[in-house]
Amino acid sequence: MDNENLVIFIIVVLCLGAVLVMGRDKVPPRLKRGLALTAVVLIALAFVFIIYSLLA
Repeated sequence: MDNENLVIFIIVVLCLGAVLVMGRDKVPPRLKRGLALTAVVLIALAFVFIIYSLLA
């Protein structure tokens, strides 16, 4: 697995999570649930990739 792409993915996903947490009052109610679920899935995937890269 390419570590450079992995690091970029992890940084972008964590930034997405931070932006959603900080701007949760500005997000329209219709999009809140979908964005939150997408962010949770991507953050969980990022942590799985971190663990995978440490074990590989």
